[in-house]
Amino acid sequence: MALGLPLTLLISLFAPSLWVIGAVWIFGLLSLIVLDGIIATPLGVMEPDIKAPGNFFIGTREDIWVRSLYGNKIAPRKVEYRLTTNDRLEAAPKLFRAQANEGGVLAVFDTLARRRGQAELTRIWQRWQGPLGLLWRQRVDDLQQEIPVTPNTKLITETALEIFSRDATFGQKIQKLKGDGTEFDALTEFLPGMDKRAIDWKHSARHMNLLAREYRTERNHNIIFAFDSGHLMCEEMRDQDGLTMTKLDRALTAALLMGFVSLKIGDRVGLYAFDEKPYLFTPAVAGTQAFPHLQKLSSQIDYSISESNYTLGLTQLAQNLKRRTLLVIFTDFVDTTQAELMIENMGRLLKRHIVIFVAFRNQALEDLITRDPANPKDVSESVIAESLMRERDLVIARLGRMGVHIVDADPETLNMAVLNTYLNLKARNAI
Repeated sequence: MALGLPLTLLISLFAPSLWVIGAVWIFGLLSLIVLDGIIATPLGVMEPDIKAPGNFFIGTREDIWVRSLYGNKIAPRKVEYRLTTNDRLEAAPKLFRAQANEGGVLAVFDTLARRRGQAELTRIWQRWQGPLGLLWRQRVDDLQQEIPVTPNTKLITETALEIFSRDATFGQKIQKLKGDGTEFDALTEFLPGMDKRAIDWKHSARHMNLLAREYRTERNHNIIFAFDSGHLMCEEMRDQDGLTMTKLDRALTAALLMGFVSLKIGDRVGLYAFDEKPYLFTPAVAGTQAFPHLQKLSSQIDYSISESNYTLGLTQLAQNLKRRTLLVIFTDFVDTTQAELMIENMGRLLKRHIVIFVAFRNQALEDLITRDPANPKDVSESVIAESLMRERDLVIARLGRMGVHIVDADPETLNMAVLNTYLNLKARNAI
């Protein structure tokens, strides 16, 4: 219509009697726009069908498919889609330009799970042109579809199965159950090389044969993973592979790996979380079939901007426990005042329970200490960082003297450090 304006202006100047040509031009284009709207694919036909995974693993990418069928209607042209989500997901591209094909239109969004929790697909926006390309039609559908974002349990199960299969030969798994614990299993004939302290003299006299006791690994121990989800645990850490995850997410990954192994061995596993107050507690469950339940519950442990309340959090945890339990506490601290409250409440837990304290190496402080100073400001920052690191090491050493089992690891070694601490306690019959 705008392209015809110069011609209409010239006609009005030099041939005023032919002004009707301009009117016909405008009316003709308006008629084409109306026609394009009439024959364009109706809004009710382009109903989107969303296919999304039932679960996202944090830091991984999944495809979300959107398909709209127009059937025997005239095919739309220049179809565009936009998918909106909450802050847990990031969909790419922002605007997907699709092509109609065989009675339908397909859009595929490459979706990155950025944060753990409940991801939500909020809306799908569609717009398309009519066959003449003169008019856009737009449709917006509210989805309100929730998808849990959990730690990468695929990696967890693969690592755990690799651990259990290291002694496998010819397809037959050898499990060291007998002789590793203190729970009586059976009597067997004493053979050279066996521990003489295992001889059962009473039954040997009765059977007129030297018999020894066999023991098996104890099971059904309660293990509770306690997560501090305060603002310090929301700090992001980058590992050597370039993967950036919060401390809380790395703690959950390490806990689920140890939890899977514990369930496989026969122990019972539960979860607990707190920030300024406790908000999640699940009693210990048994069996590997309970692992998906724990995985789903882990998505409810959310990020918080609040300060951690150790007094309320650890006191409530102690009240929830009815029997001796192995507690694996994931937390972080920066000052001695906060650490004093944590140590005081940790001492109460140690009177009845076994505690594994998991802390993260402070990469920022270590970088300040080890870097080459270029000016006086760098020197002062390095001195302050070293002072903070020294206070942190004193707190951890104090916890160790109290009887707490310390895991102070980098992001790359955290998972196996936590698991090895648990397996060492099992081997020593300390649980």
